[in-house]
Amino acid sequence: MTLQVHAHQAVIVPHIKIATLRALAAATGAAAIVWVLSLLVPERAFWFELTAVALVSAVVTFRFQLALGLRNEALRDTQRELQHALHHDPVTGTLRANTFANSVEQAIDRRCKNTAENPDGVMLVLRVANFDEIGRRYGPQWSDTLLQSLVQIVHSSVRYGDLVARLASDELGIYLPGTTPDIASSICKRIHQRVQETTFTAGQERQILVTVRLGGTRIGDQDDFQALRGAANRAALAQEDVGPLLFRELFS
Repeated sequence: MTLQVHAHQAVIVPHIKIATLRALAAATGAAAIVWVLSLLVPERAFWFELTAVALVSAVVTFRFQLALGLRNEALRDTQRELQHALHHDPVTGTLRANTFANSVEQAIDRRCKNTAENPDGVMLVLRVANFDEIGRRYGPQWSDTLLQSLVQIVHSSVRYGDLVARLASDELGIYLPGTTPDIASSICKRIHQRVQETTFTAGQERQILVTVRLGGTRIGDQDDFQALRGAANRAALAQEDVGPLLFRELFS
């Protein structure tokens, strides 16, 4: 409750200050106009009228400016929420597939043009091998909860600036800019280890057995997202036969 009060105060206080300043400016302007008129048409009740007009102007302007400021703040909040919903998956909070694809291609293009940045990088995919089975057995709400837990594990395993997205119902995409396959392999091992150390449960403390596959490809000079995703997916699926993480470069 205290946090909500502080948050509300943090939003409304700046608008109160702005409304107060504008109200004072309006009152000063109104007083100036009355003063000029009093010089042209002198009256005995000049100071009374001056004070009354200034107070009325200040009150009316303050209420109007405060309401206008709060409405604009609400519109900005709504716009931010819409933009966030447009670019982020509602279940996991990660990037949507289209936004992720555009961000990866733009980042690769920027790094290729900027000689100061390392153009290397790795594209990873994480697939939940038994995702559909979990949904059928425990219900879709538990498969969503599982995916949320996996996203938390991924975020705790990657670096600041790495991108994470939901590419499909059972697939996460991870872009590691400026990363070598060796570093990416270490990140994948860390994700695997944390998944193994985590106990996933459904209702009534039923433990869920989770099987994840990670695969990746070195980006190099390539910037086609679908080709990168396909190569990383093939590497992830190859784990079933090969065992450890397999990287496949797109073009030799």
